[in-house]
Amino acid sequence: MRQTAIHPDVVRRAKHRRGSLRVCDSLNPVRTAHMAVDLPSGFMAPGEVAAIAAAREIVPQVNRISAALRVAGMRVVYIQNTFDPLAVATWSTFFQHFCSPERRRRMIETFRPGASGHAIGPGSDVLAEDLTVQKRRFGAFTPGSSDLLAILQARDIDTLSVTGTATQICCESTARDAMMLNDKVFFIADGNATFSDDEHNATLWAMAHAFRDVIDTDTVDGMIEKVGAEPALA
Repeated sequence: MRQTAIHPDVVRRAKHRRGSLRVCDSLNPVRTAHMAVDLPSGFMAPGEVAAIAAAREIVPQVNRISAALRVAGMRVVYIQNTFDPLAVATWSTFFQHFCSPERRRRMIETFRPGASGHAIGPGSDVLAEDLTVQKRRFGAFTPGSSDLLAILQARDIDTLSVTGTATQICCESTARDAMMLNDKVFFIADGNATFSDDEHNATLWAMAHAFRDVIDTDTVDGMIEKVGAEPALA
């Protein structure tokens, strides 16, 4: 499990700018969705081309948040890294310049639809009512990446909790864009994973500074329980 910490200077600047490190202290269950970003076998199974060992450690947190949100009436969305022919044809910068020929071949083989590496990894509690969205870029909201924006807008969702892997790549890209699109974003510090504590915490610092509310699983769980304890409006 990543050792998470936000630098004191980030905390100081955030409090100076907005009065508190926290951005939001409540959520509306009708307008909230949990984004479980990139938890396929290709990122989780030992020996896979993009395996991140810490990704296997966050599954209990992801499942816990998903279960609590479902009870409160919120949506759970599993986002799948997808390298189909359209992705390869339209994202040549990544495939030609950020991958060696061998890695490019293995990445495409692993994350093509139907491949075992593309499927959601073992241990994730995916239910029939959950949504699955395939994305063709790091960020799910990038034009040409997915239809996630239209899916959320159709359901009037404006608040997201973000878990998954890798912290500083697909999770960060998706969460940054969500805030820029005017969504409220909770980034779950112990529900994201990447290669090292330094990379993980660098993202938490940047996001806490200007992009989203960085909290842990216990905190978001408490927020959900609070919603459930409040009487329904007449």
